[in-house]
Amino acid sequence: MLVLYRKYRPKTFNDVLGQDIISETLKNAGRLDRLAHAYLFYGSKGSGKTTTARILAKLANCQKRQSDMKFKNLGEPCNECEACVEIDNGRALDVIEIDAASNRGIDEIRNLKENIRVSPAALAKKVYIIDEAHQLTKDAFNALLKTLEEPPTHAILILVTTELEKMPATIVSRTQRFHFHRLPLQTIIEKLKSIATLEKINISDDAIELIAVAGGGSFRDAESLLDQISSLKTQIKTDQTLINSDNQKNQSRNQSKSEIEMNDVEKIIGNVAFKRISELAEFLLTADLAKSLKFLSEINESGYNLVQFNKDLIHYLRRVLALKFSPALEESFSREMTDEELKTIKKHGKLIASSAAEQKLINLMKLLIEAHTEMRYSPFVIVPFEIAIIEALK
Repeated sequence: MLVLYRKYRPKTFNDVLGQDIISETLKNAGRLDRLAHAYLFYGSKGSGKTTTARILAKLANCQKRQSDMKFKNLGEPCNECEACVEIDNGRALDVIEIDAASNRGIDEIRNLKENIRVSPAALAKKVYIIDEAHQLTKDAFNALLKTLEEPPTHAILILVTTELEKMPATIVSRTQRFHFHRLPLQTIIEKLKSIATLEKINISDDAIELIAVAGGGSFRDAESLLDQISSLKTQIKTDQTLINSDNQKNQSRNQSKSEIEMNDVEKIIGNVAFKRISELAEFLLTADLAKSLKFLSEINESGYNLVQFNKDLIHYLRRVLALKFSPALEESFSREMTDEELKTIKKHGKLIASSAAEQKLINLMKLLIEAHTEMRYSPFVIVPFEIAIIEALK
């Protein structure tokens, strides 16, 4: 049985969400038979770079496109011909994926240089996908440079990286570059809801939102979390059903509720939901020291990850402060947050009514950042957190 992120991996450019300009550009290149010999896909993790590279490999080799001109004008692979099916299943000998994190030396690139000259065994084009390309050594990049300058007509090279700044300018300049943007939160939420419906996963909207946030802008990470949580909850529910098999009323009542709630997600991944972060933020912004410390103690006793909680709180306060000074950032934040969350952020911004309050918040954030560093290595994780709050509010 395939894991969710592989089962629902896009198979056409139209399926790639959040990267419309890239998809349309590559489709047009396919329609016009103007595929380049070298591409560089860069951007945040889980945004569709490697998936798009595989779709491009199918586009270059799709047999239906070579015989059906009407279909060719769609600029998509058919996903039905032998070439498309083999590439989808990872069996195509002429589509070679190289993980540069573990194959980063000059010997591997020399092998690539030798093999790329050989004509494809079965497909029209030989496609090399080099993942995590920024991890190649300097000598490996130098060896690759010659291939990029004089590539054989039957080959396409696709470099994939999350760290463009580590790529040599000489390599970058010889490729067509495509920037994969961080995915909007709402787009991830909608896809997770779609998967939950198709997989018959009973999950609340709040739980899906927390999974999407925990994914950090990555479809893959969010889908993996949903898979993990749904699997664990299914096992827990099965165990409870066996234990309570003599109580039909309880079974009926349990089944009528959402199988996966926000609290379940919090316990499994260790993240604290936006609601709890905003609650502590309000205590801090209103300078209520007693309630702030009591709330933090409750979070700690509940077994949540305090280091992650501190990090999320810093990000929250950063948004409050940034939006206070630059309202134009609302458009950018709306891609990372739900409407209700943005409304709460704006409400808390109104609590900063004076320059003294602004300075106090800046000081609090500096103390929380210092505490975050200390918490990562301290056996008493809560102590630096508490001291930061006390120093800021006393």
